[in-house]
Amino acid sequence: MIDECAIGDRYRALAGELDERRRRLWAGAEALSHGRGGQAAVVRATGMSATTVAKGMREIESGETLGAGRVRRAGGGRRALSETDPTLVADLEALVADEARGDPESPLRWTAKSVRTLAAVLREQGHPVSHETVAKLLRRSGYSLQSNRKTKEGASHPDRDAQFGHINATAAAAINAGEPVISVDTKKKELVGDFKNGGRQWRPKGDPTLVRTKDFKDEELGKVNPYGVYDIGSDEGWVSVGIDSDTAEFAVAAIASWWAQLGKARYPDATTLTITADCGGSNGNRLRLWKVALGRLAEKTGLQISVCHFPPGTSKWNKIEHRLFSYIARNWRGQPLVSRQAVVSLIAATTSTAGLKVHAELDENDYERGIKISDAQLAAVNLAPDDFHGEWNYRIKPGT
Repeated sequence: MIDECAIGDRYRALAGELDERRRRLWAGAEALSHGRGGQAAVVRATGMSATTVAKGMREIESGETLGAGRVRRAGGGRRALSETDPTLVADLEALVADEARGDPESPLRWTAKSVRTLAAVLREQGHPVSHETVAKLLRRSGYSLQSNRKTKEGASHPDRDAQFGHINATAAAAINAGEPVISVDTKKKELVGDFKNGGRQWRPKGDPTLVRTKDFKDEELGKVNPYGVYDIGSDEGWVSVGIDSDTAEFAVAAIASWWAQLGKARYPDATTLTITADCGGSNGNRLRLWKVALGRLAEKTGLQISVCHFPPGTSKWNKIEHRLFSYIARNWRGQPLVSRQAVVSLIAATTSTAGLKVHAELDENDYERGIKISDAQLAAVNLAPDDFHGEWNYRIKPGT
């Protein structure tokens, strides 16, 4: 029995890359390979005409050649639409142009630019064109299917580079002095349960891990908030896996856990702790609760805490993103996060060829949202802004 579905899949995979003659020859070869009934099967599976498939079969059997660059015998076939319809290509390119999508008068405003949609709009404009022809014309005009690429960071602060230099100088001085420097951030929230996780892993052939078809939060397992602390000097990570709200208190609790279980033993003579962090999230530079919680940590540890925030829109430069979080994502790719303990275990098993070590712990504490910090509470923090962008760079000392 001829598998017409497989024939159709092969045709769709190749058709966009083949010219008219090669499609015809492919169809002829496919039909001949199946013997009796092959021609009819190819016609049904591809939608090509029986005449075209038969012609391809004849050309294959005769070994006929047409010369370099030709798809038909000289004088054969209809003239190309781009020749008989001189405005077709210009109208198509106008639809595909970036500015057309946001133009209130554009027929494709807020519409995905698929070849079928483009063909439909062109037909409304009087161009008798199919989606296959649209795809062919786009390729000839230098277009190809493109995904989004993350490169734009929004408006750039004029002191962006100077702040990068300040962060690097501050961190380097601390590391050279044997003091701890950490990069902190919250990894994206993760659904817990048998949900699809991006990526692939090796498994016995034909035995994929089965997961739910819909990503609706499991009411019992919920989500987790992995908050990371990356020790830049020792290439070591700590992740507190929270099950409640991602608040400033949770963030500072994760830093406190790192210090109690790893940092204090590694840096027994430390007098300062330098933290590099984003400007937003639970460690945002404008959060009063973040600064008050750090003040409590300074009191508890006796450390002077120096904080340097990355300018807005530059979070990807925070070292924790590519020194810790990227390796965690790589380690659990294709692996459903079926339980909270599975999340902790997968994070703790993360390593790198450069020697990265990661420790993880589940934080089951509750963290209240929306805590208001009064002016008096903030004033009680022994906080000293730096001369250079004190809103980004400041020191918190023990005592008042």
